Amino acid sequence: MSRIGKKPVELPKGVTAEVKGQTVEVKGPKGARSFTATDDVTLSVGEGGVNIAPRGLSKRARQQWGMTRSMVANLVTGVSEGFKKELEIQGVGYRAQMQGKTLKLSLGYSHDVNFDTPEGVTISAPKQTEIVVEGIDQQLVGQVAADIREWRRPEPYKGKGIRYKGEQVFRKEGKKK
Repeated sequence: MSRIGKKPVELPKGVTAEVKGQTVEVKGPKGARSFTATDDVTLSVGEGGVNIAPRGLSKRARQQWGMTRSMVANLVTGVSEGFKKELEIQGVGYRAQMQGKTLKLSLGYSHDVNFDTPEGVTISAPKQTEIVVEGIDQQLVGQVAADIREWRRPEPYKGKGIRYKGEQVFRKEGKKK
């Protein structure tokens, strides 16, 4: 039995859910999102929120049960609160700034890196050494943050690069004589 799948997904105030076949559409103050579940689970909207139940006792049905519940819960969180990833830039001369919808990164290369903001995500740079990625799609927010971080990952000797806020970078000792 899935401990996650048993709990219904509660809908906060201002959020509505509608089930059409295997598709759940969730609308809230920040927008609308939908998810299509596999045929291994049954979806229904009740008083407690969105309920998910497996169709049968096969291994795949039980796997899809918990995963589908998590996906619907992420939809509800996205349209009500949104998702946010914060990045920090460390290094001498490394900085970020927004120019319209383009994030301009100075990361020690011979040229500046221009990162265009994809649809469905907002990027801001409140300080020169901070980047904030926000949106209602958890997967898209995480992917955009990972793409930005990939331009200059933190290196282990000096710790320079782009890292997630609060990320611990394993530091190495340099050469000894």
